[in-house]
Amino acid sequence: MKRFPAFDPPEYVDWRPDPELVRGFPEAWSRDPERAKMVRGLSRETKLALYAGLVRTRLHDVMLKRWVRQGVISKAWLGTGEEAATVGPVHALDRVNDIVAPMIRNAGACCEMGMPVADMLRGYLGTYDAPSRGRDGHVGNLRYRVLQPISNIGNMPPVTAGIALSFVLRGERRVALTWIGDGSVKSGPTHEALNFAAVMRLPAVFIVQNNQVALGTRVEQAHLPGTFEQLHQAYGCAGSAFDGNNVLDAYAATRLAADRCRAGEGPVILSAETFRMGGHATHDEQEARVVLPPELFAHWGQRDPIGLYEEFLKLDGFAAAELEAVESEVTAEVDRAADEALLSRQTNMPRPESAIDGVYA
Repeated sequence: MKRFPAFDPPEYVDWRPDPELVRGFPEAWSRDPERAKMVRGLSRETKLALYAGLVRTRLHDVMLKRWVRQGVISKAWLGTGEEAATVGPVHALDRVNDIVAPMIRNAGACCEMGMPVADMLRGYLGTYDAPSRGRDGHVGNLRYRVLQPISNIGNMPPVTAGIALSFVLRGERRVALTWIGDGSVKSGPTHEALNFAAVMRLPAVFIVQNNQVALGTRVEQAHLPGTFEQLHQAYGCAGSAFDGNNVLDAYAATRLAADRCRAGEGPVILSAETFRMGGHATHDEQEARVVLPPELFAHWGQRDPIGLYEEFLKLDGFAAAELEAVESEVTAEVDRAADEALLSRQTNMPRPESAIDGVYA
């Protein structure tokens, strides 16, 4: 994938594959026979679609960062380096019927569920044709089965549990999925949601996305075990861990979890180890470099989820030209989306009288 010196983390600019990491890429799913079987059964089209999703998610963030530098928007919350923990799970779902509830770093869930990238970008611009009609920068749209994120951490899991409960009451074989930050695990609403889902055996998948830091609090400062792979045991439900930088492991683990939910076997808590390759938002990039040691950035920087997946696909028989064609197509898609969103900013901002539309109290 093309690198962007002005916008990428320094570790990504001159990224070169580590042969040992490339060779070890399949180990993530090979240790689990069920996951290995799942990955072996993937079609070429699905593998390329996962690649397109990773690139689309990364370029969405690059566009936002470009807009920050240009003064179009003041700040953006990015998921750079965490794309696989979003794209893999979404593609593992029934995207026609299941519902996802992303956190703000899971913006890629929106476009991978079918939402136009232009609508995602309009959300940041606050236009009247944005999903929230310009009222909120958190982007979602139930038309595409994407719940709009709640800013307060820990509040998405209870809503997700409620959605899953509605599936049970209606007798529908659907699954609700949400992501939980390593910091949000400590919140009361998250605990209540996990317990309620387990007790009621709800068809919900909860992914604890451990990116090693909550705002500016390192995970080891707030969570003694260091990882979350055994969290499910506290709630008496199924669970496992997957490599959050490996899109195929993420896909396989989530697909198995969703199948279990659909079979009526209750919720699954998955743990994804990944890393936030930047600040909490674009305004505090330097603070992130102070809070976390450079060795950590170097370690995870070498594990770029897009770079490693590219190298795996080449070993798996995909020609470089195929991957370049996908990247070119997705790049054009994101560029068109940015042009559409900027045009909306010029022609379709919220009218003052719209402030009272849809207000019920």
